Amino acid sequence: MKTDDLIQTLARDAYVQRLPHPGWRAMIWLAISTAYVAGFVAVMGLRPDIAAKLAEPSFLVEIGAAYMTSMMAAAAAFCAGCPGRPLWERFAPLPFLVLWLASLGEGCWRDWVRSGSDGLTLQPDLLCFSMILAVSIVPTLVIFIMIRRAAPIAPVTTTALATLAAAALAAAALRLFHEQDASIMILVWQFGSVAVLAGLGALFGQYLLRWPSGVRR
Repeated sequence: MKTDDLIQTLARDAYVQRLPHPGWRAMIWLAISTAYVAGFVAVMGLRPDIAAKLAEPSFLVEIGAAYMTSMMAAAAAFCAGCPGRPLWERFAPLPFLVLWLASLGEGCWRDWVRSGSDGLTLQPDLLCFSMILAVSIVPTLVIFIMIRRAAPIAPVTTTALATLAAAALAAAALRLFHEQDASIMILVWQFGSVAVLAGLGALFGQYLLRWPSGVRR
């Protein structure tokens, strides 16, 4: 058989399953993960002052920015596994991540104006990291199962975004049942935990997502 005939035969007989649009996959993941996180929050119980907190614009901005960071990071992770997608999509969660960070920074400023240096007292709170890790386990497993079906063309970026999506969602949920309102504590222990988990996701990206041939890209 001639080479041209072989190529035509392979092209005719090849079967490639087309994945749904990255946006649809992100919405599916978000629906599954939000339902799980809502159940987790229900088991833990809402914080007693939740009604008063939901009346605070700064609290709503913080929660909303964290949730949007999760949603856009998930969409960006799915886009990163699709050949031919524009690179700017991978930065989609950045505006919401900056808004989230800015809301915490503004809270630190208010605490400092109100209480001086006492308002910026930092204490150990390993519970934040452990709770964010616990809440994010299932969303992380789900999104990693989903992204492994795509092409591992950007493993480091994809895993970092996927982990960011799960951790940001967990951090938003944590604010609903964990009574910790000192902005410096939230910035360091909650936002910091999200950053650490996203960094770990990026670190292991090359090992979690591989081409079938074993070639790293």
